This record gives sequence, structure tokens and C-alpha cells, in this order.
Amino acid sequence: MDCLVHVSLVAWQYTGLNPEEMEGRITTVYERVLTTLVDNIEHIESVRVNGQAFVKVYLQPNASLDRSTAEVTAVSQQILRQMPEGTQPPLILNFSASSVPILQLGLSGLAEQDLNDIGLNFLRPQLVTVPGASVPYPYGGKQRQIMVDLDQRLLQSKGLSATDVVNTLALQNLVLPSGTVKIDQFEYDVDLNASPETVEKLTFP
Repeated sequence: MDCLVHVSLVAWQYTGLNPEEMEGRITTVYERVLTTLVDNIEHIESVRVNGQAFVKVYLQPNASLDRSTAEVTAVSQQILRQMPEGTQPPLILNFSASSVPILQLGLSGLAEQDLNDIGLNFLRPQLVTVPGASVPYPYGGKQRQIMVDLDQRLLQSKGLSATDVVNTLALQNLVLPSGTVKIDQFEYDVDLNASPETVEKLTFP
């Protein structure tokens, strides 16, 4: 009887990096440390797209999947120090090479940001409740983000840099505890405006 080949899929994400940068800054560094610290690797494959990289670690027949998963997870946490600043820990999934998808669901008809929200926050939570089902994150679409276009000449005329703009934006979006306030016999929840919900509510000194 043939032995099943187990695979660990490691999904990295860094918004804004093109495939070439994902290869040079993420997958090359990661694959090098995988071959050093993870046992029983048969071969490694990787795919890169804008802002995302997927590394498949194929294990030798009869290799311990639990041990390899622990090693891949440990390596993924340790290598974050050598990744670009702001890199988040990857998503790690295990599957057998004999496994095939039983369902593929495509979404259309709305803006890409809305489709991503629906697939991630509404459809996926319902599908993962199916006994024995393993549902990956949606592929494609766009995540909500704010892009700031800078006028370099205007910044130079005011003695500012792009870093100054980034720091100012960061100071306008803070996570702060609010608590409550007691007035007479009543206790009220206090809401702070430290984290604005719209671009228009951002203020600059």
C-alpha cells in the first residue's frame, strides 16, 4: 500500500509587495531556514502573487506530521525577526496529497472589497461548522485599506518627510481604554474618538 504524502502549507501575507519582492524578502529567506531546521522534507514549492506567498512543504513518506508541524510553526515564528517590519505570522495548514476540494464557491456581482468581506466574515464562518470540513481563507478580492498620495514638493517646502506623515496618521488611530463615568446614581459608558471610523474624522495638527 502506498504511503500518503503529507504537506504543510504556509501562507504569508504582506500588503503592497509585488511577487518579486515577496520572493526576495519572504520566501527565499523562509525556504532557507526551513531546509536548515525542519526534518524529513521531501521538497518545497512556493507560489507568489501580489501581497501573498504560499509555501508548500512536502514531507518524506512516513514522516511524523505532528512533529513537522511543530517544527514549521516554530521556524515561522523565529524567522519573523528577519522579515520586513510589520510582517505578520503566517497561516499554517496541513493536508494530505490525496485530499481534493469537495466544493469551490465563487462570488461575483459586487465590488471586490465587499466580496472579500462577505466571503471572509459571513460565508466562511457558516461553512466551517460542517463536521470534518476544513475551509481555507478566501482567495482574491481586495482588503479594505486607505492609500495616501503624497506631494513630495509640498512636503519638502514644509520641511516634512513621508515618515512624518506616517507617524501623524498613527497618532490619529489609537486603541485606548475608555471605561465608565459615574454621574449621580447613573454609570455611563465612555466612548473615545481615538480611533476614527472614516477618513474625514482624521485630524492633523
